[in-house]
Amino acid sequence: MGDPKFSRRKYEKPSHPWEGERIKAENELLMKYGLKNKRELWRAQSFVRTLRAQSRDLQARVRTGDKQAEVETKELLQRCARLALLPADNATLNDVLALNTEAVLQRRFQTVIYRKGLAFTPKQARQFIVHGHASISGRKVTIPGYFVKRGEEDQINYHLMSPISNELHPVRPKPEDLQKIKEAAEAPKTEEKDEIKVAKPKLMKIIKTELKEEKESEADVPEPPPEQEG
Repeated sequence: MGDPKFSRRKYEKPSHPWEGERIKAENELLMKYGLKNKRELWRAQSFVRTLRAQSRDLQARVRTGDKQAEVETKELLQRCARLALLPADNATLNDVLALNTEAVLQRRFQTVIYRKGLAFTPKQARQFIVHGHASISGRKVTIPGYFVKRGEEDQINYHLMSPISNELHPVRPKPEDLQKIKEAAEAPKTEEKDEIKVAKPKLMKIIKTELKEEKESEADVPEPPPEQEG
């Protein structure tokens, strides 16, 4: 079982650290859901992989007539229903296989706060949670990655002891801003093509300068004279 003071890691790192397409997709999810680091994303991915592995294993055992597999199937579907990952009724193991990482990220406390219009951005939603301004059923919750269960979403609000619970607080989104926040949360993210993205502005300036010099040098190269027939 192990020492409870040394908990096990709840995520698995990618097998290969330098895959361009995967890194690009991970960065988009980090920006979309306001995650602090990639460990939070890997934790959601590992959770989905665990659910899907259980579903595949149970499907094989159910086909053999295993009675215990039927009990575990019911428990798995009930667990996914409690987390609002699947419908409460008529869910199957195939629905578990259809789950993806975003389905889990959308059930995080941070994401639900933002989608309910209690914060302007996912980053601000995270700040409200960590600083103790958000609550569920009047109980303060300071964990951004808390999985909001079915039935708890309607009970999410500002904490009563928080100054943001005052409707006149300037940080609090106004009713007319709720529609804009909802549209921003549901709108697909468009990304400019041929855009250079680096961590340091100085490095970006150097790269752009080098590209400009290369284009100018290519333009200065004289074209070879056409070959004469004869």
